[in-house]
Amino acid sequence: MAELANHLLDNAKPGSLVLQQLIKSAIRLLSITLLVALVAIPPALAGWTEDEFEHRPLYAYPLPHGKDNIIGNLITYQLLKGDTLLDVGRWFGVTAREISNANDKIDWWAPPAGRQIVLPDEHILPDTPHVGIVLNIPEMRVYYYYPSPTGGVRHKKRKTGVTPAAYVEGIAPVAYVAGKKHAGGAIVPTVVYTFPVGLGRYDWKTPIGAFTVRGKTRNPTWVVPENIYKEHLERDGEAEHVVSGTDPDNPLGRYRIELTLPSYALHGTNVPWGVGMEVSHGCVRLYPEDIQRLFNKVKIGTPGQFVYQPVKFGWRGDALYVEVHEDLYGRYAGIWAHAQKEVERLGIEDQVDMQKLEKAIEQKSGVPTYIMPGPAPGTVPGSAG
Repeated sequence: MAELANHLLDNAKPGSLVLQQLIKSAIRLLSITLLVALVAIPPALAGWTEDEFEHRPLYAYPLPHGKDNIIGNLITYQLLKGDTLLDVGRWFGVTAREISNANDKIDWWAPPAGRQIVLPDEHILPDTPHVGIVLNIPEMRVYYYYPSPTGGVRHKKRKTGVTPAAYVEGIAPVAYVAGKKHAGGAIVPTVVYTFPVGLGRYDWKTPIGAFTVRGKTRNPTWVVPENIYKEHLERDGEAEHVVSGTDPDNPLGRYRIELTLPSYALHGTNVPWGVGMEVSHGCVRLYPEDIQRLFNKVKIGTPGQFVYQPVKFGWRGDALYVEVHEDLYGRYAGIWAHAQKEVERLGIEDQVDMQKLEKAIEQKSGVPTYIMPGPAPGTVPGSAG
């Protein structure tokens, strides 16, 4: 919470004097939780209502075939007076960070009205099997392949009341499609849904690992871990041991998807603008409307994994692209060196213009970028780009 509040303060425009004074006063007088509630949606700037966000369209992308692994298309949007990237991003299913990175790092709070911007609604799928739930940590984005096979979940009761589970390989996987149970044969996903997420801070890194969905809870009660309780107590002077599932200040939001990764889950949030930021204690936060939709589609027993791929290579037809994101947790000594190793691993040395790749690595736009020699598909030879 503190990191989010500081980010909002740092990014408030100098002209927003009243907003800055309000934030500074709130820092002195109120808890960080209340502060975020005050600044999350500046009344004069909000372009959409919570009801409109709740009912915004959900898109399913047809799963590409063959070697193709790029979904969606870049679209443009003309900024209006009073727009913030936080609102625009949420409406279009992306984040302020993604929009800013795709448009030369424009300001989150006061982007230039009238400017035509790119909305990064085009993605290279992570280099994983196309099954279940896949989170790419540097990208801060979840992919859900639907329908996906589901296996059994083996439960073993313990005196602590915690119910651990493990994925069990099934001979006849089970999937639920349109309310009907289909057993036997292979389940082949036909579409993919994708959602932006908020992740753990640098000192509470979201881990890498495979998992199975072991449970789902509406209005989850948050039993505050002791280390987090002590952190909040030291920071705010007060803290709760338990936060009710119906409490609007519950950071888990209204829906939680429990995983077999110990202590980790996918859940909603009481601060939607934290999506696209590293502000959690490791769990994965989605926009309220996104977690509701994912919650309703995902079945217990669905497999998944958290992966770490800051550089992704993708094909659309015979055209090769790269998508580059920040090395969020500093796992690599250098992204350029890592990208070169990936080129070698994939055996595409003869197809990559290394100067184009190096430029894409420097820009880290998060947008699929053409990296073969010559002009990109659809451009006029000799034109810019």
